[in-house]
Amino acid sequence: MIALLDRYGTPHPQPGATHFSGQIGQHQLKWEQHTEFVTYTVFMNGVSERAFAPADMDIFPDDWLSAAPGVRITSALIRVEERPEDEVICKLLSDWFVPESLAVSRVIDDEAIVSGDFRIDPAGHLRFGVFVTPGIGRRRAGRIVQRLCEIETYKTMSMLGFTRVRELGPRMGEIDNELNRLMAAMTNGDGQEEDRLKALLSVSAELESLSAQTSFRFGATGAYEAIVAQRVSVLREERFQGRQTFAEFMTRRYDPAMRTVKSAESRLSAMAARAVRAGDLLRTRVEVARSAQNQQLLESMNQRADMQLRLQKTVEGLSVVAISYYAVSLAGYLLYPVADALGISKGVLTGLVTIPVVLLVWLAIRRIRKLVEQNGPDI
Repeated sequence: MIALLDRYGTPHPQPGATHFSGQIGQHQLKWEQHTEFVTYTVFMNGVSERAFAPADMDIFPDDWLSAAPGVRITSALIRVEERPEDEVICKLLSDWFVPESLAVSRVIDDEAIVSGDFRIDPAGHLRFGVFVTPGIGRRRAGRIVQRLCEIETYKTMSMLGFTRVRELGPRMGEIDNELNRLMAAMTNGDGQEEDRLKALLSVSAELESLSAQTSFRFGATGAYEAIVAQRVSVLREERFQGRQTFAEFMTRRYDPAMRTVKSAESRLSAMAARAVRAGDLLRTRVEVARSAQNQQLLESMNQRADMQLRLQKTVEGLSVVAISYYAVSLAGYLLYPVADALGISKGVLTGLVTIPVVLLVWLAIRRIRKLVEQNGPDI
């Protein structure tokens, strides 16, 4: 904007300004910065002899338009004239617009007649005609023109959502088919469940990514659509000689595109929810299968523990015999002198000592095992 103002020697706005009005040449410029676009509106002194002459846009030089950042979304020429007879209006409409898409209506309690065909002319502009009654007042006529500008601006901005849906359509179809295939495989039990779970998680991640990428555009489209509907309603349209109104044009040409955007948004949300539910279900099945494997493992461990216990008892018995053998031998060495004094043979003495020694060893080992079972391995 500053570059444009410098061409005409117009003072700059304050830094950080979001709107500006100033004189450029013989005309008045109005600049507004919105959330994701800016608008340039030029009010010319009078109308040119040729209706919608491309030369009217020369106020925006071609080199300046080429160097401007971003993309030009829409451009419109609005011609405001004093209202003639209805027959003259019909003749002008047939000369200016394409009959197939022409929308005409009386607005604001028949204070004006607005018209437009929403077609881009060879110069790249849309055309609107406004016929105002004498004495309507500049401010009221200005509000009618402002409504037309807002209808066209927000209509075009909302169509960005429709463009985005057309870009996403093929990929959404592929994801939907992939999701259906995974669901069928999960139902039929084909393949490894871990592999299907990884594929479902990949689909869910892609759907979440698409939702994040499109959430702003879909939200903006809904907001723009609401503004368009509100701006059309405040015109308070009345039919002009049986022609379609702006509201009817929007119903036939604009609303289907917006319904497509809403349908795509709902479809994307539904697909994401399906993927999450399928992932949860498959994850549950995997966990159940793992639980069954763990149960089998525990049963196997229990069997091995039983075998170890039986082996331990066997070893315990053998240990009693071995310890008792050595204990009897030691006791024999200690008691042999006593046997000689008592006149008892060594064999008889060994036989008398064996049973008490075996019993004592067995009781000692049993006590040790009970202490270990009660107090754990710290014993």
